[in-house]
Amino acid sequence: QVQLVESGGGLVQPGGSLRLSCAASRFTFSNSVMRWYRQAPGKERELVAAISSLGGRTNYADSVKGRFTISRDNAKNTVYLQMNSLKPEDTAVYYCNALSELGVNYWGQGTQVTVSS
Repeated sequence: QVQLVESGGGLVQPGGSLRLSCAASRFTFSNSVMRWYRQAPGKERELVAAISSLGGRTNYADSVKGRFTISRDNAKNTVYLQMNSLKPEDTAVYYCNALSELGVNYWGQGTQVTVSS
């Protein structure tokens, strides 16, 4: 059973920074595209960032481009989301997602990020 365990969420003031981590187990992490999604209350879940299996390609939602950075450490089976210059509209539950080499999606439990003064 694939497991994705997230950490790093919390409360931060506007303009602040936060780093999310997602540790994966029981699958070949290095073969998987990794993604971060988020979902705010009453809104659809949206893709925030994605990174290729070797880390050579990244993609970001326009709303976070230039502020967020996705990275991965395949030796640690971990993907990160560094979030800078946070805005209240970034408030959401953030989910880690793994897309395996067979096209199967796995999801983390979600971690709350709240940006408020």
